[in-house]
Amino acid sequence: MTAKSKFLKGQLLLDAGELGGSFFARTVVLICQHDAEGAFGLVINRTTDKKFSEVVDAKLPEALGDQPLFLGGPVQPSAMSYLHTDAFLPDANVFSGLSLGHSLDTLLELGEGYSPTRKLKTFAGYSGWSPGQLEGEMKRNAWITHPATIDLVFDPEPTTLWKKILRTKGWKYELLAEMPDDPSVN
Repeated sequence: MTAKSKFLKGQLLLDAGELGGSFFARTVVLICQHDAEGAFGLVINRTTDKKFSEVVDAKLPEALGDQPLFLGGPVQPSAMSYLHTDAFLPDANVFSGLSLGHSLDTLLELGEGYSPTRKLKTFAGYSGWSPGQLEGEMKRNAWITHPATIDLVFDPEPTTLWKKILRTKGWKYELLAEMPDDPSVN
């Protein structure tokens, strides 16, 4: 295995049915950074009932303030991150066409400009793993990997994304997707 292939940057991680009762039960996590120092990701399918303007103390353009806020993970729930894409994004840092940012100033610049092809997703908190932690979880089969795409990251129905992706991966995963939250009620 090459050093590049063991890292999961730009991949989606899906709960493999082993994380019930934890924060990560039935989540889809986009791995934004992963190297020997650890991993950083954002849960892309867990919405909050808040808009971005309700949690940021700044004057925001309306389009930016109306963005739904996602819960990126259990680490530092007051930390802000965002993902964005556009037709031409030469400095994409997650995968081709997708960038991760943390700067409110840069986000404000994005919100003030207009692009018909821009998509944006805002997050409170993040998911983080120390060196070797994610690799250990992968060895225990806690996660299923799936290639990330712009369409999946910005899926219009994020709350159904976990099931939607699992259904594309074959019968074994379809069964997992259809299991009730509490198997004892099956």
